[in-house]
Amino acid sequence: MSPFWSGWVIFLIVLNLGIALFLFVWAQRMKIPTQPDGTTGHAWAHGVLREGVRRLPLWWVILSAAGFVFAMVYLVLYPGFGGFGGVLGWTSAGEHEREAAENAARLEQVFAVLDEMKLDQVPSGHPVARLGRQLYLDNCAACHGTDATGRTALGAPNLVDGKWLYGGDPDTVVKSILDGRRGTMPPWGEALGRDGLVQVTSYVLALGTPAAETMTEGKARFETTCAACHGLDGKGNPALGAPDLTDEDWLYGGDFASVMASIRDGRSGQMPAWRGRLSEQEARAVAAWLYARGEKKPLARRVADETIAAAPSEGAAY
Repeated sequence: MSPFWSGWVIFLIVLNLGIALFLFVWAQRMKIPTQPDGTTGHAWAHGVLREGVRRLPLWWVILSAAGFVFAMVYLVLYPGFGGFGGVLGWTSAGEHEREAAENAARLEQVFAVLDEMKLDQVPSGHPVARLGRQLYLDNCAACHGTDATGRTALGAPNLVDGKWLYGGDPDTVVKSILDGRRGTMPPWGEALGRDGLVQVTSYVLALGTPAAETMTEGKARFETTCAACHGLDGKGNPALGAPDLTDEDWLYGGDFASVMASIRDGRSGQMPAWRGRLSEQEARAVAAWLYARGEKKPLARRVADETIAAAPSEGAAY
């Protein structure tokens, strides 16, 4: 603060406190002329209401005096009196730095656990998991949902069902968080044609069931167009981010129409990189919470009869 503005602030403080103190002291000594009945003589409502005179209540006088004393002490101890910094040397910036240092020390103690414990072994109630949950809600919930079960409309995968597109080991999950992922499913509608789309879709939905072996045409087309990424058995390829087609876990919906749309038009999804926003330790905390939150329950398979029954008729549009 420049000397001019410091002097101006000091002048205003002294002026206001001086006027208030003068009025406070003067009010205690001032004598107001009164009538024999103790009133000022002012009357309203044809004399029904008369203005009385009473001394200020003692409690009001004590509180007001205490307020003046507090103001004086505050201006001596803390900044506020122009450029004077106060005898305690307190500043808001210094307070922020102190609290930030204390918080960093607490975080360091929490993160230290990650060096001693595997990410997939952190209990759900552990401070690391609680911190990871908060970081997840701040950065990931917009796409994957507050419960981390994903959003089909966005193609955001379920993060707690034990199914991982690029692998579920701790290092891979942390890498996905920090560096992001980009997956592309090419469109096969033109190459397969209407009949081919129906056959491949029916076969994909029947994968893992005995009915799949009877779908020879769909199987042949699948092995020609899809197996390079998803494997002959449809189990997927984590190296490519190609999903397992037999686990009933669908990014864009598992009904016949949605699966056929994925095959026909292709899909393109991107997981943004968070390295510029999250540190590696913070990303590991998020992963620890996901593991602690994770569900290990296997998902039920749809029976082949329902899959075949859902296939469109001969004349249906595709």
